[in-house]
Amino acid sequence: MFRYGDDQVSRVPELAAQLAQIPVDVVLAQGAAVSVLNKLDLPLPIVFASSGDPVAAGFARSLFRPGKNMTGVTFMADDLNGKRLELLRELIPTMTRVAIIANPEHPGEHQERAYSERRAEQLSIGIDYHPTRSTEELEAALRNIAADPPQAISLFADGFAIQNRERIIQFGLSHKIPVISGWPVFAQSGAICTYGPRLTESYRRMASFVDRILKGNRPAEMPIERPTQFQLIINLRTAKALGITVPPTLLARADEVIE
Repeated sequence: MFRYGDDQVSRVPELAAQLAQIPVDVVLAQGAAVSVLNKLDLPLPIVFASSGDPVAAGFARSLFRPGKNMTGVTFMADDLNGKRLELLRELIPTMTRVAIIANPEHPGEHQERAYSERRAEQLSIGIDYHPTRSTEELEAALRNIAADPPQAISLFADGFAIQNRERIIQFGLSHKIPVISGWPVFAQSGAICTYGPRLTESYRRMASFVDRILKGNRPAEMPIERPTQFQLIINLRTAKALGITVPPTLLARADEVIE
């Protein structure tokens, strides 16, 4: 059975209470609902899909041993941000500066930023960091980027980025700045490419957690899984609009090419 909050996080406690009264055996949750459920102390096991770091978010004591009635999958892997910088360097061999647009309130963002900065230093790429917690901060960030344009934008993937992806990507197109991010929806919306977890596989893994819980396993002792399968999507239409020639070797590695 399903319960939808229709993007209203305030409805989650009421919907969770309904499920507890039925009662159900396991609750599956994703996105902002996971944070709310974590605070409700429900007498039910919870399997989640989270874009952030579950430990930093308070969903677990550690990835290996969550220690609560919650477990599941995270889409976060710090080294992916370094890989995206490498992809940008392949697309733009002369690249020396990248702007990062990221929400500092997203759990684990500081780890992603730190990894990006370390990899950028190794690649001799300068980083301009633009924290964006709100639409006001985003607009300020875009004004600053327009005033001193970098050669690319690395957009950290989270809910806020998804909600504002069209604004950011259209900004990039209008200023001839390619945008790279982590999830397919960004490439489908016009980012030059995305590299990140194969989300369909991550969601499929949730069924394994449910199966094991129904067989008697305790969520507190079930390690949270990080991505193991990844996909590269290239938007060739965007590349052509920006005047960027995608190397054949990169096209050959792509899991999907949007033309």
